[in-house]
Amino acid sequence: MATMTTTSPRAGGMTKDERFVIFASSLGTVFEWYDFYLYGSLAAIIGAQFFSAYPPATRDIFALLAFAAGFLVRPFGAIVFGRIGDIVGRKYTFLVTILIMGLSTFIVGLLPNAATIGIAAPIILIVLRLLQGLALGGEYGGAATYVAEHAPQGKRGYYTSFIQTTATLGLFLSLLVILFTRTILGEPAFAAWGWRIPFLLSVVLLGVSVIIRLKLNESPVFQKMKDEGKASKAPLTEAFGNWSNAKLVLIALFGGVMGQGVVWYTGQFYALFFLQSILKVDGYTANLLIAWSLLLGTGFFIVFGALSDKIGRKPIILAGCLIAALTFFPIFRMISTNANPALEKAIETTKVSVVADPKACGDLFNPVGTRVFSAPCDLARSFLAQSSVKYDTVPGPAGSPVMIKVNATEVPYTAPAASNPAVAAALAAAGYPKAGDAGIVKMSNPFDIFRPQVAALIGLLFVLVLFVTMVYGPIAAMLVELFPTKIRYTSMSLPYHIGNGWFGGLLPATSFAIVASTGDIYAGLWYPVTFALITVVIGFFFLPETKDVDITK
Repeated sequence: MATMTTTSPRAGGMTKDERFVIFASSLGTVFEWYDFYLYGSLAAIIGAQFFSAYPPATRDIFALLAFAAGFLVRPFGAIVFGRIGDIVGRKYTFLVTILIMGLSTFIVGLLPNAATIGIAAPIILIVLRLLQGLALGGEYGGAATYVAEHAPQGKRGYYTSFIQTTATLGLFLSLLVILFTRTILGEPAFAAWGWRIPFLLSVVLLGVSVIIRLKLNESPVFQKMKDEGKASKAPLTEAFGNWSNAKLVLIALFGGVMGQGVVWYTGQFYALFFLQSILKVDGYTANLLIAWSLLLGTGFFIVFGALSDKIGRKPIILAGCLIAALTFFPIFRMISTNANPALEKAIETTKVSVVADPKACGDLFNPVGTRVFSAPCDLARSFLAQSSVKYDTVPGPAGSPVMIKVNATEVPYTAPAASNPAVAAALAAAGYPKAGDAGIVKMSNPFDIFRPQVAALIGLLFVLVLFVTMVYGPIAAMLVELFPTKIRYTSMSLPYHIGNGWFGGLLPATSFAIVASTGDIYAGLWYPVTFALITVVIGFFFLPETKDVDITK
């Protein structure tokens, strides 16, 4: 760990050139989330374009798996580019990473689909996703390290928090480009070829990013160390082969970044999924609700980053994890109350059971969506979960047919429930609403925010974003300060990308898999609650406070 001190030769205000460093470094985060939201929003279209040889449901699964591949390889990119950054330098390493990220996104817009070049199309797409994930693994660590090593003592939390705010800018940018292109071209043309335009337009952002980053100088802290011949010649060995540093990597992961990752993804992405897939809010309204909460909450990244310079990184991050873990369940229940009150009432007043021979029922846990269910018991439960019906499974006599019991009404299950009108009628009679029913929140335009139902939802979602800003605002400064200069890039990148890429990135799919397997629409929240609480405990006992560290050592 870097040396603890309250003084630094760089104390004082930041120069104009150093402010430019923040802007240039943050462009990579804009690019990251522009691509992330772009691909996630267009996954269904991408599935149809590149996996057209498969049935529609399978296409979507493959498209999402290609998306997930970018998350899974992030830690490997952290190791590869972290090593280069600690040997060659910060500037040139994250210049290379943004080139790879940008070109990978741009080439998707040029890539012929499966109807044109066959199996080569999905293979190339997956390769591009892997390259994007690898480059991203080296991008954040480089940007955070570069900004922190330019920042004056006592203001690292404030300056590195600007990197965190640009994630929201990337989300907004991609949303605006998609909406504008769809509006101009119309849905048929957009689905056929117009979806390529947002990917192709990314080359403008890439060009600006590269031009600006070419104007940067090397980090003064790294350059001084290199000039003195103190740079690491084997950063991987020093970072992970040395127990004193490897222990800090583990503490950073489990005592900080793991909790930050699950709180971050719950507050922004699982909240969106919960609104759309579970509460049956239309996509336009759900996206507007999230957009407003982000707009209101984004400035708090800087607030909590600056506050961490005064009271410390550790108390803010751990407080954010703890408060989130203690309030996720009541907040999501209140979201249900306001977004779909009929569904909440049906869940409270209706008892739904799947009665079946236990031997005929399997495990529905399916976080990557690749399993295919064929047993009637599994199909019935899967349908109920996708319909946001709370249910339990009751053992029936051996060999007995599957029955769905809605209060006192028993419905024999003889076909997929989606085509079984008796099941739908029983659920409707019990009060379960369908997508589009009256009472489910709906916004007619972006400024339709003053109705009590809408305002309450934006307020609740804003609270979730506030938790995100608490845990994410100070995290970059904390990670930079935790490790010595010569292996900082390598050491901080790995825990960051495991915490965010694995624990956070896999949260939406895993949480819904928990919902499907338990029959409880709120059960998926146990995933972030559990990991956030683990972080609170480990962080409280083992994570050191870093705000007064001298990172020039």
